[in-house]
Amino acid sequence: MLRLIRSARRMQALAAACAIAAATALPAHAAPKTTFNLGMAVEPTGLDPTIAVPVAIGQVTWQNVFEGLVSIGEDGKVQPQLAKSWEVSADGLTYTFKLQDGVTFHDGEPFDPAAAKFSLERARGKDSVNPQKRFFASIASIDTPDASTLVLHLSEPTGSLLYWLGWPASVMVGPKSANNDKTVPVGTGPFKFVNWAKGDKVELAKNDAYWNKQVSVKLDKVTFRFIADPQAQAAALKSGDIDAIPEFGAPELMSSFDGDPRLTTEIGNTELKVVAGMNNAKKPFDDKRVRQALMMAIDRPTVIEGAWSGLGTAIGSHYTPNDPGYQDMTGVLAYNPEKAKALLAEAGYPNGFSFTIKVPQMAYAPRSAQVMQAMFAEIGVTMNIEPTEFPAKWVQDVMKDRAYEMTIVAHAEPMDIDIYSRDPYYFNYNNPDFNALLKKVQLTAEPAEQNKLYGEAQKILAEDVPALYLFVMPKLGVWDKKLKGLWKNEPIPSNVLTNVSWEE
Repeated sequence: MLRLIRSARRMQALAAACAIAAATALPAHAAPKTTFNLGMAVEPTGLDPTIAVPVAIGQVTWQNVFEGLVSIGEDGKVQPQLAKSWEVSADGLTYTFKLQDGVTFHDGEPFDPAAAKFSLERARGKDSVNPQKRFFASIASIDTPDASTLVLHLSEPTGSLLYWLGWPASVMVGPKSANNDKTVPVGTGPFKFVNWAKGDKVELAKNDAYWNKQVSVKLDKVTFRFIADPQAQAAALKSGDIDAIPEFGAPELMSSFDGDPRLTTEIGNTELKVVAGMNNAKKPFDDKRVRQALMMAIDRPTVIEGAWSGLGTAIGSHYTPNDPGYQDMTGVLAYNPEKAKALLAEAGYPNGFSFTIKVPQMAYAPRSAQVMQAMFAEIGVTMNIEPTEFPAKWVQDVMKDRAYEMTIVAHAEPMDIDIYSRDPYYFNYNNPDFNALLKKVQLTAEPAEQNKLYGEAQKILAEDVPALYLFVMPKLGVWDKKLKGLWKNEPIPSNVLTNVSWEE
């Protein structure tokens, strides 16, 4: 009996030793990564979205470094942010915002009604260089009656004001730091600026003092890497040098990620409207018949196939299927080369004409231009393609000097049909009926009435064709399968990282 007891005890000891050894051999539960490398094709020209137009600025800093009174969610709807609530008077002329308590900028300065007033006065002032200065034109005065209240008094109702206040151009900036935000951005967001190595990367770090305690920011460090070449983008993704490229620049390479054990691909919606804008003040583009003829010379599906591997949605005006009040206008001036030739002859160009298109270097633009070039040749029109460096040269020649005949670019701003009513703007287009419609949109806050007016505006553009309306680009995302929280759709150009994390 004693021998049996001793044997049992030896067996128990051996089993315990084996268990300990096995436990020691098991790998410890690895903590999820807290760093993230995100690739972008275009490097921003600066880091302050309130002083310059390129969308790449907001794609780095909007909702990451800078925040607004309100924000725009992935569903495109306005949400509270630095303003926790608001009320609009019955006449639409007074907006009263209640601000969040205890918010500070990254430099420790308080965000309060005085800072909010400073930001809006800076955006709307006489010396403002805000790319969306028009957003603030109806603000007649601003009051700060107490430590948590901001009141905007408008000169006229502005139905889109809340939506506009969610844009990158409307973010709140610090009175003491604003002048340096172009290179050293200081905001209230979940990430702080660390470093900008121009030509290579921008680095951000988690803001441990972030005011919004309902948000659990999982990333400690974020690096935006700038890689213009799509082949290099693909290589960086496959090697793991880059964790994600939310806007991958080569649709023809998307299939190369099929079967990759680490990467996933996503196709979402954007507001990227590819249009070939014409200088409506220059001959022959000052003649609507010429513009209509060029539109009818274009077979949109063929352009989409040639430019973006068939991944895109044809449009007939400056509006996307995601937008409220969208109407399909692609049939207004449908592909019809013979009718296009007849219109050219009627306009006095029976033998066609020659012109030059200034094409930025983004992949979709030269590809689209080459397809269009062949189509125009079929109606006797010669289009010369002039590569134009983007953004600097293109912005100077087209946006500022309007020294161009035709260009092509993807307009990324959502609901920006009103650009055709801006004076000045690079199309040099002026239609009083169109302008009046866009004015009426702002004078009503009733969605059904706004949608009706937007429909009428789309019809005018489809018939007048101040630009050749081609297609809406999809959002082609490629990223690590273990990443969570990246936006699949893009109602506004952005890379919102607040809820991004790695699977545990």
